[in-house]
Amino acid sequence: MGGTWTTQNKVLPDVYINFKSEAQALGKLGERGILAVPAHLPWGKEGVTTLEASTFMQNSLAAIGFHAVDPRIRHIAAALSHVNKVLIYRLGANGAVKASVVSGSLTATAKYGGSRGNDLKISIQSNIDMLGFFNVITYLDQEEVDIQTVEKAENLVSNDFVDFSGTGVLTDAAVTSLEGGADGSGGSGEYTAALAAFEAEEFDVLAVPTEDSVIKSLATAYTKRLRENEGKKIQTVLCNYPEADHEGVISLKNGVVTADGLTVEPTYLVWEIAAMEAGANINQSLTYGVIPNAVDVSPKYTKTELVQAISNGEIVLTADNGQVRIVQDINTLKTFTMDRGKPFSKNRIIRTLDAIANDISRVFKQHFLGKVSNDADGRNLFKAEAVSYLESLQDMGAIQNFDSQKDIEVLPGKDSDSIGINLWIQAVDSVEKIYISVTVR
Repeated sequence: MGGTWTTQNKVLPDVYINFKSEAQALGKLGERGILAVPAHLPWGKEGVTTLEASTFMQNSLAAIGFHAVDPRIRHIAAALSHVNKVLIYRLGANGAVKASVVSGSLTATAKYGGSRGNDLKISIQSNIDMLGFFNVITYLDQEEVDIQTVEKAENLVSNDFVDFSGTGVLTDAAVTSLEGGADGSGGSGEYTAALAAFEAEEFDVLAVPTEDSVIKSLATAYTKRLRENEGKKIQTVLCNYPEADHEGVISLKNGVVTADGLTVEPTYLVWEIAAMEAGANINQSLTYGVIPNAVDVSPKYTKTELVQAISNGEIVLTADNGQVRIVQDINTLKTFTMDRGKPFSKNRIIRTLDAIANDISRVFKQHFLGKVSNDADGRNLFKAEAVSYLESLQDMGAIQNFDSQKDIEVLPGKDSDSIGINLWIQAVDSVEKIYISVTVR
């Protein structure tokens, strides 16, 4: 809801905010740290799965089919080291086929469709302590993930990995693999479905790990629409897409080499860069920030090439004494206007402006929408809330030189149920360049 406005002609009750090179906004500082990613996975439910950093170690196997330390999902684990949550829309779930196996009177079917189901196995063993009872064991790879002791097939209950069906007495059977599991296509239509699903969720940054230019264009249009029409101030991280030319889109140019010798291509590193952006505070820049566990970059660029990449609106990485660092924390905006000046290309400043917009909207809806009269007293209450919030941003160094007497006006709007806010803020950037003159005597 919400969005930008040109004239005071909106119909829906909401907050409508325009940002120009001098900004507008309101609220109480909200928490950052949620990343959304559409991703190909061979296991998991259809739609959005929420992975919490605090429970990832315990829950990842059942949720996405791999232990948190499995190298096959190291990009997901890396992302969760920077954020509180990762929302994953599983591409390939639609049309996926479930693996299954029949053993005597018992049929075991993978809980989810997908190729990971082919790594499940079932064994049926007579229980040595209980005559006529059997231990039915579920394995994933070589790991026992479930054991049940029952007399008949119908006594079995589903576990996190397998659904059981059948009736009658069980018989001993050696370890048997489930077969026939297959992933769905995960085509461009699923990306559209993923973006639609994420629109109903709360998140800070979207990562789209693909080299497909059509999908990157789709993600860019989605980001612009959410920011400019829906009032949802997110950023999106893509790889090698500087043509987006927008403050809401970040483009990663190169990858890294890890300490254990793995080359991580930009399509996988997008996960971690996006998570770092999502987890960064509004008073924090990632310029010269270190990429954990990386010791080199791939490919490497000369100083001239680094300058060209920065000028082109790309996040580019460089190796420095055995560490990999972000040269400059920027987005793809490079066509500057009176309304969108060069400061809008800095992600720290965008985080501040986005926080103001999102927080104002949240506080307005929770505490003012339909609850406070649109008279002088009501508008002064709203102004007091805004001033308190903005002063908290100033105290933490996100904005500066804010004067509560001069820099905010809360006025009656065109309609009896609307208000207008004029707000002037100066977002604080980080020191990135130092010019030194040395005179030799």
